[in-house]
Amino acid sequence: MRDLQLPGRSPVITSNGMVSTSQPLSTSAALTVLKDGGNAMDAALAACAVQAVVEPASTGIGGDCFCLYAPADSPDIIAINGSGRAPQALNTELLLSQGITKIEQQSAHSVTVPTAVDAWVQLNRDYGTMPLADLLQPAIGYADDGFPVAQRSAFDFAGCLALLKGDADASDVFLKAGQTYQMGEILRQPALAKTLREIAEKGRAGFYEGWVADDLLAKLNGLGGLHTADDLAMARADYVTPISTNFRGYDIFECPPNGQGMIALLLLNMAAGMDVSDGPLSISRIHHEIEAGRLAYRDRSAYLADPAFSAVPVDEILDPAYADKVRAQIDPAAAFADLPPSELPDHKSTVYISVVDKDRNACSLINTVYHTFGSGRVAPKSGILLHCRGMGFVLDPSHPNSIEGGKRPMHTIIPGMVKKNGKTVMPFGVMGGEYQAFGHMQLLTRMLDFGMDIQEAQDLARFFPDPFSDEVEVETPFSDEMIETLRAMGHNIVRAKKPIGGSQAIWIDEETNQLIAGSDPRKDGCALGY
Repeated sequence: MRDLQLPGRSPVITSNGMVSTSQPLSTSAALTVLKDGGNAMDAALAACAVQAVVEPASTGIGGDCFCLYAPADSPDIIAINGSGRAPQALNTELLLSQGITKIEQQSAHSVTVPTAVDAWVQLNRDYGTMPLADLLQPAIGYADDGFPVAQRSAFDFAGCLALLKGDADASDVFLKAGQTYQMGEILRQPALAKTLREIAEKGRAGFYEGWVADDLLAKLNGLGGLHTADDLAMARADYVTPISTNFRGYDIFECPPNGQGMIALLLLNMAAGMDVSDGPLSISRIHHEIEAGRLAYRDRSAYLADPAFSAVPVDEILDPAYADKVRAQIDPAAAFADLPPSELPDHKSTVYISVVDKDRNACSLINTVYHTFGSGRVAPKSGILLHCRGMGFVLDPSHPNSIEGGKRPMHTIIPGMVKKNGKTVMPFGVMGGEYQAFGHMQLLTRMLDFGMDIQEAQDLARFFPDPFSDEVEVETPFSDEMIETLRAMGHNIVRAKKPIGGSQAIWIDEETNQLIAGSDPRKDGCALGY
């Protein structure tokens, strides 16, 4: 239990339905759906649509979606991969021949075919109980009538002024007198409302066909993109088989590659052999988690790709013996000067929503535009902000994650689900791009190893080894003394410029049948139940 004299908040506890999202308007919309008789999937989709309007820096209908769904009447977990594919005409050799050696954020080549809407339509058709048109109404209302920009959103907006000024259509939507919207100011998106109405009326065809599709193609092709009507027509989310590991007696489920769920599971397997006697923020524990993160993300960079195009060594990575071998490489007293080579065989070739309903169906859903405000490009007639997931590709023809037509890039977003003895225990997720796999490990170990409740585990200060540099970011609560001690061990510690990640989770207590939820204080959101 937290010290009630210190800043913080208590977990939310209730008996019937529960929702936890990063935006209060989204949480409220989902809770209304539950009260009106909808199930967890209905509520999650309504919440996601609202967030696509009121949290545009983080998500949108021009992005991607992953979901894990645990029906109350089935032992199975349903997984869907709604990440987009590269246009058929795009490949690494073509870009290299044009002198392009890096995919920039605002390049049309950073935009894979948005697939979130197709995932929504399939999930609604197969597991929802209410018409998608009804679930989209709250989002349409906020797009038409406007909404007050929340504090964290205003912070994110301010950091993207230059990006938004780089696209006239984005500036028209997200800037006011040449500046980003401030907290409390009303932001309206009438063009997006029109598009949402089109989807409500026509379903999938309302996005991938007709005037909306024409608007998307005109925008992308005008920027040099190779996207075609056929690419939009072929956009499909795929049902996939979840992957899992057992940690402290709990079965932890993730989506398979091209998402980085296997890296979250590798980190948990490595954490299973770490000392837990000194607490989650002891120097020893921090050091071991940093080094484990560097090793796991090394493997992510080398092997994570679209399994339809490359052999991804999932079984080898998830073997507990491999985690033991990798963990043994960590020096308990010093940081790696250089990472050792991988032990794997050579293979060539971040909004989150958690909902549990009265029947105990559980939904873990995440939707994204990747970087803040995605590509920073908006299609003018439809008001759709386009993501930048193509930045996850590598411009190296010999790399398994190189660009090929119809291929999905390495993806960071990963919904999570926990079961014990076959019963669903917790839908959970962590936002924050690259941090997400590391964040899954931190959230679960703080709960299952260190006994923190679902809110405490999310409140606790975070750190993260940047996979693209030797820097280790730490949040504000880290003292100068702690930082200097870690630096003396060889870690390049820097203070984080913004909060590290975000998270939501709902625990289903088997003994009391109560729902216990937490919501990350780093975001604007909250957990609510009834």
